[in-house]
Amino acid sequence: MKTLKLSLITLFVLSSIFVFAQDAKQIVKTAYERNNGKSSYTEMTMKIVRPTYERSISMKAWSLGTEYSMVYITAPAKEKGQVSMKRDKEMWSWQPTINRMIKLPPSMMMQSWMGSDFTNDDLINQSSIVDAYTHKIIGSENIDGKECYKLELIPLENANVVWGKLLLWITKDTNDIVKSEYYDEDDYLTKTETAKDFKTMDGKNIPTVFTTIPADKPGNKTILIMSDIKFDYDVDESLFTQQNMKKVR
Repeated sequence: MKTLKLSLITLFVLSSIFVFAQDAKQIVKTAYERNNGKSSYTEMTMKIVRPTYERSISMKAWSLGTEYSMVYITAPAKEKGQVSMKRDKEMWSWQPTINRMIKLPPSMMMQSWMGSDFTNDDLINQSSIVDAYTHKIIGSENIDGKECYKLELIPLENANVVWGKLLLWITKDTNDIVKSEYYDEDDYLTKTETAKDFKTMDGKNIPTVFTTIPADKPGNKTILIMSDIKFDYDVDESLFTQQNMKKVR
């Protein structure tokens, strides 16, 4: 009888751990889907801040699911017309000034995108936080007056990701990711991202200002400001081609 009781207790504990892990993954999945929708169209400005200068880049972006995205630079004039496209696990860049289409190799995934604190990998592996990691709730914390779950994400074995660990803070009431910390394989903090300035856009109250701060470059940061977004936008797979990269506006 004692053995049976211990077995039932063990089963209960293991079941609870499994459900807790499933809940953690669902929290991350819901947060990702909430801020992306099935498809979207976005207008935004990226401010690149450095100790000695600042510059801004305006852009339009289209997305479809987790496999397709396209970003078109609208300003300044020097960069206008440049296009970055993600198609499944491939990333392409169109440079109109030199009339050249470039497929980015894996060796360029950690390079800066448009001179910002975002990397090419940030654009191509956005959905990996759901499928390429284990998820665990490790606590609760208040961020800017919002009660948040604090979650730890560890990459699955053989996952095609560059981070050794992620920490996410997701609001308990609305499932918004308001803070993220990225760690390398040696468990050193690489960068921190925050999401603030909640506004209602296309029927959703979402953060509209995203700031990325690298841990090893004092005075550097990149601020992404969304001015308009439309969820479940009317776009299909046919938009995301090399031919359309040259003519999208």
